Amino acid sequence: MIPGGGQPNMQQLLQQAQKMQQDLAAAQQELAEADVEGSAGGGLVKATVSGAGELKGLVIDPKAVDPEDTETLADLVLAAVRDANSAAQELQQQKLGPLAQGLGGMPGLPF
Repeated sequence: MIPGGGQPNMQQLLQQAQKMQQDLAAAQQELAEADVEGSAGGGLVKATVSGAGELKGLVIDPKAVDPEDTETLADLVLAAVRDANSAAQELQQQKLGPLAQGLGGMPGLPF
């Protein structure tokens, strides 16, 4: 509640909400443009994802390719992509976490 029992200043609340919305959009754009990397097999397989988690690149060292053992290669690819996605989630938390906390403190918003 507002000290003194007064009503919240609606204009001020709307300005705060608009600023948070702009900050959120800027953070989401930053995430979409950021690249993070994950690797597996001591760097034999490297995956690059956007900060939003979109797979953008995959590099496989020829030493990781064994025609007799494609399962290991598949496991390395999965591990590299998971590692990259984990890094993307950490980046998302860094960028969006503070904004979500700020939204949770605004009265009347369902967060």
